[in-house]
Amino acid sequence: MCTVIKRIGPSLAYLEQIRQHMARLPSIDPNTRTVLICGYPNVGKSSFINKITRADVDVQPYAFTTKSLFVGHTDYKYLRYQVIDTPGILDRPFEDRNIIEMCSITALAHLRAAVLFFLDISGSCGYNIAQQASLFHSIKSLFMNKPLIIVCNKTDLQPLEGISEEDKKLVAEMKNEAMKTVIGQGGEATNDEGVLLTMSTLTEEGVISVKNAACERLLNQRVELKMKSKKINECLNRFHVALPKPRDSKERPPCIPQAVLEAKSKQAAEKEKRTTERDLENENGGAGVYSASLKKHYILANDEWKEDVMPEILDGYNVCDFVDPDIFHRLKELDREEGLRHEEQGDEDFEMDALKLTSEEQKTLAEIRKKRSKFIQQHRIKKSTAESRPIVPRKFDKDREFTTKRMGRQLTKLGIDPTMAINRARSRSVSRGRKRERSVDRGDTDGGDAMDMDVDAPNKKQLMLSRSRSRSRSRPPTEVVPGEGFKDSSQKAKAIKKARKSNTMRNKNARRGEADRVIPTLKPKHLFSGKRSIGKTQRR
Repeated sequence: MCTVIKRIGPSLAYLEQIRQHMARLPSIDPNTRTVLICGYPNVGKSSFINKITRADVDVQPYAFTTKSLFVGHTDYKYLRYQVIDTPGILDRPFEDRNIIEMCSITALAHLRAAVLFFLDISGSCGYNIAQQASLFHSIKSLFMNKPLIIVCNKTDLQPLEGISEEDKKLVAEMKNEAMKTVIGQGGEATNDEGVLLTMSTLTEEGVISVKNAACERLLNQRVELKMKSKKINECLNRFHVALPKPRDSKERPPCIPQAVLEAKSKQAAEKEKRTTERDLENENGGAGVYSASLKKHYILANDEWKEDVMPEILDGYNVCDFVDPDIFHRLKELDREEGLRHEEQGDEDFEMDALKLTSEEQKTLAEIRKKRSKFIQQHRIKKSTAESRPIVPRKFDKDREFTTKRMGRQLTKLGIDPTMAINRARSRSVSRGRKRERSVDRGDTDGGDAMDMDVDAPNKKQLMLSRSRSRSRSRPPTEVVPGEGFKDSSQKAKAIKKARKSNTMRNKNARRGEADRVIPTLKPKHLFSGKRSIGKTQRR
């Protein structure tokens, strides 16, 4: 096998070069609608394809900038067309042409497309019209059965009417040859409007008309070929074409309402007059120099105010606070509403006008205000020292502010009997201060011991209080509570064990997440596995 591979090594290297070359070739569909551009070098072919498609072909002011086929796509009447830019062709024998020129010749020979032959009438490409006409006649055999259009480019430098008489004759001969291809395709002899066109890729004058003419000629040719094919009979059997017979000799042209025509003309006029941001950018220095103004879209009462400079601070006031023109009117409304609200709440307010009160009422009002201010001061003092003052139990109340006697006096003033409240407070203080006594062991049956305990035992009420305050007994986790669904404690213990075991892996996985604080594997296996020899800490 090695001997065979060495023997065919040069052939494999050649095939690899072919594969790389074919990978660099553009993907051309030979069956779709195609527009082919050809002509001498530096006549404007790449500039034209850049204008009508989104292809980015390199354009330079010297010959043979385009060295291979470039494909772009454009739309016409909701149909997709592929546009192919070919390298320049020189007028010389077939044997002397190089590989770059043969790309154009091969594309013209094998692709069914509408051909655009570019003609530089200004001579800035370095070749005169006679040389270009000679090239046209030498390759005209490749234009047979193809829609052909002669495009006179660079009319901004030299218009077609300004060329010499000899050059006009050469252009007329080329036009007649192109007309012969039209007649050969079945077209009419009078259809010579779309055979010779002029344009300028620099000013974009006539670029769209050339594209539309080429696409329309190609579309008509494809329709005629389909009508002449055998498949059209099968398609016509499925359709019913209605041909109404004329009832008289009166002509009935299509009627379009006048309002529709006026609206259409108005839209066209607006579309022509409308200036876009791109037009303004080109007029004011281009990209990087022109900056679009966002203020021109402001909706103001006067259009002259749009470009005014608005200050942030004016006369020491924030301008944004006075943007509303009705701010003073609204402020007066708020003051009026607040006054009405105060008048409605005037009867409920305890602070009444001192002139309307009697002398006794004024004294009482002064005492109330004095006591109120005192309470406010005490509250503020307590609040300011609350953080540093420890909580003092009530039994250490030295000022005796919170006593049962004081509570009784206050309740008596309110007309309430304070006896039960005082007894309840005293009983709670006694039970809180009394030590817990040993309860009687009900399981003891010895009479003497029982009598001794009964002597020292408290009364029934104190016994109930001590029982209520005794510590509740804890329930073991395996004890079965009615309603849990377990038949005995062993079954509940097994269930608890399984639940804890199932939560183990979930708890481990919960420690690792997508947050910043990730708990990694503390001992990864690839670092702590494998045998180690004596005195070595290497893994393997």
